[in-house]
Amino acid sequence: MANFSTDKGRADVLPHIMRQISAGSTDQTRGATKLNLWRHDDSLTQKTTRLSATVLSVQNQHRHGELFADLLRARKKVFIDMKGWSLPQTDEMEFDQYDTPQSRSVVIHEFGQVLGGVRLLPTTARCGCYSYMIRDAQLGLIDDIPQHLLYERAPVAPHIWEATRLFVSQNIPTEQRLALQTRLMLEMANAARIEGASHVIGIVPTIFQRWLSRIGIGALPLGPKLDINGDKTQAAVMHVAEKSINAQEPTHSLVN
Repeated sequence: MANFSTDKGRADVLPHIMRQISAGSTDQTRGATKLNLWRHDDSLTQKTTRLSATVLSVQNQHRHGELFADLLRARKKVFIDMKGWSLPQTDEMEFDQYDTPQSRSVVIHEFGQVLGGVRLLPTTARCGCYSYMIRDAQLGLIDDIPQHLLYERAPVAPHIWEATRLFVSQNIPTEQRLALQTRLMLEMANAARIEGASHVIGIVPTIFQRWLSRIGIGALPLGPKLDINGDKTQAAVMHVAEKSINAQEPTHSLVN
């Protein structure tokens, strides 16, 4: 049985935001609450040198050897072995109903080792009775995520994508994790934007605004703070359409 609790206050309620992003407007993410994705600390991204970033899809994964299988193995180590989540697995690989030809997987890797990753899925996706994770949770299709995770109805629009299965390998030293997280988030934003997205939504730690601001990304809450099986989380939205960058440019390796 999943253990859910929610914050009692609604100080973070932003009911107008969902309507704005569903309509394709970004006015509410400018000004005082501007989601400036691009003011990241160069000293952080310069630590991600020889790292490779690859966006995998069903169409191109055959060009990258075992990378997709290695990604699923890394996900299994993080989400099943370490976090203890009850998820499908086979041959030491974690997967679910959202790993479809409609999804994209951003992988950060070096010398054949997967160091981090995140999955992107359009909110217009459909696979049988499933669409995307946040919407399906709201519809009661996912037992481990509460239905009240959003203040309003989950958006369905081609310019809004969802990010899930975000992780950094547990083998990364603490002092190096921020640089890797920075690279991963910038690559995620770049990949989403290439697919035509202006916004990315996801379930993030409740400290997301402070954490993301450290790596130069602004975000806004879309739902109440929740405690899901011990993880303090909250649905949030990021604006990724503001500026086009080449996130492959950093030329320093993952070192102190």
